[in-house]
Amino acid sequence: MPRQSAPRLRRKRRGGGNLPTNNSLVKMLMVLGGIVLFTGMALLYEFTKSTSVGSRKLRAELPLNKYHKDSIFGDRHGHEGLHPEKNIVKEAYAKIEDPPVKQVSARDKQAELARRAADDDGVPEEEKRKLEITAEGGIPVLPIFAPVENGEQLIQSTLDGSNPTMPGVIALMQTYLKELFAANVKLRDSHDFDAQKVTETFFDVSFKYLKPFDDAFRGKSIFPIREDESVFLSLAAYREHLLADTLMYAFTQAKDPDNLFVGAVVQNCFGKVSDDGTIDASGKPCKTGLEVVGKNAAGKDMTKMSDAPPDHNGIADFCAKPAFRKYCDSGQIRVLYVHASESLGPAMARYYASKLWGGETYFIQCDSHLQFATHWDDKYITEIKATSNFPKSVLSSYPPGFTGHDPNFKGVRETPGARLCSCETKANEPNAIVRINTGSGYRGDEPRPTQIPYIAAGFFFARSEFLVDVPFDPYLPWCFMGEEIALSMRAWTQGWNIYAPRKNLIAHQYRPGRLGLPKFWESVDQFWGRPGIIYRAQAKVLKRVKHMVGYPDAKREKIEQEGIDVVLTEIEEYGVGTKRSWKEFMEFANMEMNEEKSIIVCHSNQWCNKGLKE
Repeated sequence: MPRQSAPRLRRKRRGGGNLPTNNSLVKMLMVLGGIVLFTGMALLYEFTKSTSVGSRKLRAELPLNKYHKDSIFGDRHGHEGLHPEKNIVKEAYAKIEDPPVKQVSARDKQAELARRAADDDGVPEEEKRKLEITAEGGIPVLPIFAPVENGEQLIQSTLDGSNPTMPGVIALMQTYLKELFAANVKLRDSHDFDAQKVTETFFDVSFKYLKPFDDAFRGKSIFPIREDESVFLSLAAYREHLLADTLMYAFTQAKDPDNLFVGAVVQNCFGKVSDDGTIDASGKPCKTGLEVVGKNAAGKDMTKMSDAPPDHNGIADFCAKPAFRKYCDSGQIRVLYVHASESLGPAMARYYASKLWGGETYFIQCDSHLQFATHWDDKYITEIKATSNFPKSVLSSYPPGFTGHDPNFKGVRETPGARLCSCETKANEPNAIVRINTGSGYRGDEPRPTQIPYIAAGFFFARSEFLVDVPFDPYLPWCFMGEEIALSMRAWTQGWNIYAPRKNLIAHQYRPGRLGLPKFWESVDQFWGRPGIIYRAQAKVLKRVKHMVGYPDAKREKIEQEGIDVVLTEIEEYGVGTKRSWKEFMEFANMEMNEEKSIIVCHSNQWCNKGLKE
């Protein structure tokens, strides 16, 4: 109500002028005027207060009608006319109420924003589901091979560093895989190929697509590292029947599942793949691994490959369960699908998975057939903080094994951890290279973790700055052995100390060959139609690892003489670090190079077995 002055009484007179008054009337009018004035001021105060609160609520409830960009999360809806360069939804929400007292995870904050946006009548129905998913930086995990909307634009903004997003990263990887498949089909159908041409084709396509990607973020992280104790779980899964179980164990046993994020590379046989990429899943278009079907006259195992239906998609199985679907819907599960016939081995799959990291505090790489201990996430965080070199520390081990399925599983039983102290070279293996192995275990009374010289590719845990200092090598196709010694040497020479965790918090299903599970090299040979071609190509690429590790038969001049210098593409970007030397690592690990036989000789590491270095 606007402020009013006391009324002035007038009457019409023929000559004009004011009415004559008496004192009592004037006094009464003055009192009434004061009451009206006081009431008006009070009403004005209440109106102003309610309008201010209402305007804040109104700003928070404005219809979402304009996109803007946000780091990691990709396209977001903003408010028309209200600073589109900022995250207006988040700012408006923050102004509605006082901040909560307890800590809220990043997933909870973004999920709340998504829920509010999805409830807004101004958002078209078809956009609501998309917004709920992209709010956390993910894309729909199903259906398989779903194209990323506006993929080319997102790829460009990711590569130029102006606005990297998770959908942009996944679109880039999808484009790379599509182009590599097309190039391989063209080469295969020419019938004029060998291991050399297969290797050159890989390096040509990878250099074209992966070099610009890695160059754009050389020496820095793709996304800012969040300081919220979040954990990113990197999973490379090849035709994995335990993938869904692994995910369920990880989330069920985690202390803070809302702060657990997964990057899964699912390499499955989804059906028969035509040259144009279409999939026929009818009948039994896939193959089993080499299964033991009996004994021959000499008493040796007889093996056979059989036709099989398409593989189960562990991501679909996990997301279909009501208790876990929310993690898929919120963007905590990020997936890259790869046809089994296009698999390039574990080292490349782990490279892909590392690119699904979205700014989480910690990075854990492990296999996709695991069980977890209660509160494993919090316990690994506590353990790594106990190391003397934290934050540049890596936890790693070969976890104990498990067999079969336990319906009463309550979590991995925590046992003393074992140290990775030894190594060996099996000269009778094709493409032999040094392999790491375990040493002595902890007694159980050690005050802090102790150092080891090696990292196991099947399990390590570190702060995510590791991805900046020791980026995964994008030029290691078909490698199974060799990635561990390369990773160990690169990390240690870059200033990262490696430690064995004092407790086993995960268990691994170790798989003897007689189980008949498929192997990636079987799928590759089937694609090319030439048995053994994978080993011949692998031998060439392994020269890259041997060159970095320091083998005499893999010096640059020898590799060039063999005509395979393409395998040294960008080796300087993925080689020995600059903080400590190759010679220092060899002495630290108690290894020496036998020049005559061109092999690494591994000596006993008593300091490691006895836990003498903290």
